Amino acid sequence: MISQGQIAPDFTLPRDGGGTVTLSALRPGKVVLYFYPKDDTPGCTLEAQDFNARKAEFTAAGTTVIGLSKDSVKSHDKFCKKHGLDGIILASDETGTTSEDYGVWLEKSMYGKTYMGIERTTVLIDGTGKVARVWNKVSVKGHADEVLAAAQAL
Repeated sequence: MISQGQIAPDFTLPRDGGGTVTLSALRPGKVVLYFYPKDDTPGCTLEAQDFNARKAEFTAAGTTVIGLSKDSVKSHDKFCKKHGLDGIILASDETGTTSEDYGVWLEKSMYGKTYMGIERTTVLIDGTGKVARVWNKVSVKGHADEVLAAAQAL
């Protein structure tokens, strides 16, 4: 698992709306990188909507918000259109390489079954590319506000 003080692993991934997003190209801006399990599921939808609703505040804090899952760009585009998500970037990590680099691709269990999946995690990256804060096993309610406050304080 990635931890505070480490240099955030760089990536270039396909994103919603076409094109790619490269982490290092966003410097010296700050980045909120939130990993989520699946497009258009209740918790993931609420999380995306909460981050999206705070676009102006994140922008004012010099911070770009990127949501990352293993869903395809096509899935991300459909998710964005359905829920009006135009204030955040959704990156597609179909190979799982970036999720593994950040240590969020883990064995999970539900109803007695174990499976591999993304653990809901948020990473705040400062303008030098260093991890400023990590939230593991995120509870969605109120999370975007907490992350915004941390980004504003950086």
